[in-house]
Amino acid sequence: MFFSVIIPVYNRPDELADLLDSLTRQTVTNFEVLVVEDGSTVKADGVVAAYQDRLQVRYFEKPNTGQGFSRNYGFERANGDYFVVFDSDAVIPPGYFAAVQTYLAHTPLDAYGGPDAASPDFSATQKAISYAMTSVFTTGGIRGKTQNAGGTFIPRSFNMGLSRRVFAETGGFAKRDMGEDMELSTRLLRLGYRVGLIPGAFVYHKRRGTLGAFFRQIIQFGRTRVQLNRQYGIPVKIVHLFPVVFTLGWLSLPLFALLWPALAGLGLGAYGLFAGLVLADATRQERSLRVGVLSVAASFTQLSAYGLGFLGEWIGWYGK
Repeated sequence: MFFSVIIPVYNRPDELADLLDSLTRQTVTNFEVLVVEDGSTVKADGVVAAYQDRLQVRYFEKPNTGQGFSRNYGFERANGDYFVVFDSDAVIPPGYFAAVQTYLAHTPLDAYGGPDAASPDFSATQKAISYAMTSVFTTGGIRGKTQNAGGTFIPRSFNMGLSRRVFAETGGFAKRDMGEDMELSTRLLRLGYRVGLIPGAFVYHKRRGTLGAFFRQIIQFGRTRVQLNRQYGIPVKIVHLFPVVFTLGWLSLPLFALLWPALAGLGLGAYGLFAGLVLADATRQERSLRVGVLSVAASFTQLSAYGLGFLGEWIGWYGK
């Protein structure tokens, strides 16, 4: 099986260099790389040129259309039997393609997704953000599981693949960005394609470098969940309401403190227990108290931002 790796890029040449460098270290090398410059003002052509002698890589430049349609642009020009999508902020472990190839040989899939993790050389903040997006104590805990909150696995575009046939039959991504992966994955499941998780096909996902940037990103995730429900009928599940309850809880604490002090005390205790569990688990997992403390901040940021984005879009704070 020959793979085509599709990487849309928008003003992130430094991230792309790390990703391409990781691809030179793969133990299985039956793949090509297509880098699609999506209307960037800070271009990555020089980065791609530096890897021409180490990778089978091609570079394309086009007007900005968003990552979803840029991936379709790459699919149309790819030579592979299977298309693999990475975000530019991913770093790929050496055994990635070996894991995909082995898995698909005994369990054929029309489309797949893989989990994400924090690399040992990530910064403390990046590790904390990764924890918040993958922990069982947050809604991120449904990522990278054989079955997520709805009983089926939904591949995400930071690490997913689909066969050439699937793209030919479906046209690929139908949205330019924000939730485009969930729309495609849900559509494939509704059409009866075989979609699943390949546990060994994990990537190191850098995500955002600061909690402020992370907060702004997750607000958009919360908004997108409501938009996907309205536009495509993708259901909102109970687990997606947890950040809403979490957010409404701390927003209500001042009122409870005035009217029902005992209830406010219980609420503070519940948030304190949550913080303690995250601190202990993240510290144990990363063997770092600093990462543990930052993971508490990142988890509160993730849940609150998602809750605010969801509520704001649902109520209409952001307008039409």
